[in-house]
Amino acid sequence: MKKYLALPILFFSSFLYSQTTLKFNGASALVGVPNIGFETSIGEKTTFQLDALASFWESVNDKPYKVFIITPEVRYHFKEKFNGFYLGANVSGGTFKLQKYGYEGTGRYQKGYNVIFGLTAGYQWKLNDKWGVDIFIGGGHQEAIYKGYEANGDRYDTWIHEWNKSGEMVLYRGGVMITYKIK
Repeated sequence: MKKYLALPILFFSSFLYSQTTLKFNGASALVGVPNIGFETSIGEKTTFQLDALASFWESVNDKPYKVFIITPEVRYHFKEKFNGFYLGANVSGGTFKLQKYGYEGTGRYQKGYNVIFGLTAGYQWKLNDKWGVDIFIGGGHQEAIYKGYEANGDRYDTWIHEWNKSGEMVLYRGGVMITYKIK
């Protein structure tokens, strides 16, 4: 039991006693999709970021657009932590209710779960001792399982099997994070 408690205790103690920034994505907020997170130091030039993105829209152009994605990411900073160019590797997971590409004009939408293996590239600027900016973009390979629905809520894909599956390369991260150093 002790070994299962060690990892969360180690993680939270590093969060409390290392340099940590809180983040808010101003670009995604402009379109009504909040993206918040934190980034904390885990090595000389490495950091760990955890962020969540959520959309609660019941209808965008008469189509549902509900998305929740959580992304843990390890970043390597080439200059110094929290300043300059970095690359990150992540595994995201989420849930969605939206109209996938290829279904435009049909009234059909899909509801399911996904996992994404991806990379992020970005650049951070320190504005002063507390504030900064993080501009980033990321993409990767998504695997999803989902069910398909007509606009009235009836399943349109029951003749296939219980779950549909898809895999594709996608751009799924990006924006301008406003950062605030808390430690």
